Amino acid sequence: MPARSDVVVVGAGLIGLSAAWRLAQGGRTVTVLERDAVGAGASLAATGMLAPAAEHEPGSDPLLPLALESLSRWPAFRDALQAASGIGIDYREEGTLVLALGRDEVERLRFRHELQVRSGLDARWLSGPEVRAREPGLRPGISAGLFCAHDHQVDPSLVMAALVRACLAAGVTLVEGCPVEALDWSGGRVTGVRTDRGAVSADVVLLASGAWSGEAGLLPDSLALPVRPLRGQSLALRTTKRTGTLGHMVWTEQVHMAPKSDGHLIVGATVEDCGFLPGVTAGGLYALLEGARRVLPGIEEMAVEAIWSGFRPTSDDDAPIIDALAPGLVVATGHHRNGYLLAPATADAVASLVADGSLPAFAEGFGLARFRRGSERRAFA
Repeated sequence: MPARSDVVVVGAGLIGLSAAWRLAQGGRTVTVLERDAVGAGASLAATGMLAPAAEHEPGSDPLLPLALESLSRWPAFRDALQAASGIGIDYREEGTLVLALGRDEVERLRFRHELQVRSGLDARWLSGPEVRAREPGLRPGISAGLFCAHDHQVDPSLVMAALVRACLAAGVTLVEGCPVEALDWSGGRVTGVRTDRGAVSADVVLLASGAWSGEAGLLPDSLALPVRPLRGQSLALRTTKRTGTLGHMVWTEQVHMAPKSDGHLIVGATVEDCGFLPGVTAGGLYALLEGARRVLPGIEEMAVEAIWSGFRPTSDDDAPIIDALAPGLVVATGHHRNGYLLAPATADAVASLVADGSLPAFAEGFGLARFRRGSERRAFA
């Protein structure tokens, strides 16, 4: 582990590695310190949705421009990442279907559709027969649906493998099993970090430790981050020619299902406010399987290949925190269910903060100051 680095990134999840890669591309020496293993928090537990339309809901208007901006950056991010790593990330563009069964769900779906239309999103109303024409394996009782043509997806395991390889190729030092115990301060500025393997001095420390970013101890009370973990449970089903699979991401009020090119169908994800309680529960798995079976009866023949849980980093308003907290200290966390969608824009915003001391226009408004009425935003220096 180096004793000195231009930038130390705390956390080797999707956001930390994306930012580390961008910073290294810009000529900075970067060291990433991970408390556990790469992607252990939420990044390898995610479904890989890039779905600003399907995710849009009442109260999320402030987040929508950032979500759309980041989606527009994904093709270039994908191409550069695949070229740098030699790994395809299974970027799929078939779009997303949001389904309704029964009168009550149809009414709620119409409300969602009206919100999407008012927000200028491309979401087309489909009748039940139109939905089943797109996905013949769905249950005949589907009443209606929305087709969100520009909601895409990636394979999280491939994205993370590609990011690791791209980071290493760019000269990033990656250290796993190395929790940061404290920040070093001098003259009101963060000058590095301390670990049980020694200290690393740095011009900038980027705190990107996901759900752990809000834990007490590392930051002073005046810089406390309103971030908490929300556990999510998911499972992977193995599809075959006999069972069939889906051609689109499919959402219902209970679950979302994402077909991957390797033959897996990912079913996720529960939302549980239970702190850092790990593990998979019978109730969680039942909710996932019953929610999927309700619209896709073919899952009864699919083998369950994996089950897992992870911790989403969720801020008090479900939007990310991207900010300079103090001289030498930058944070990028709190992405809730949108980490994969927001990764390119977040990485670019962090690179701008480090290089220029300011956020680009698309990321303004996502600082810590929004949680503090009457406070002034801290400027990076």
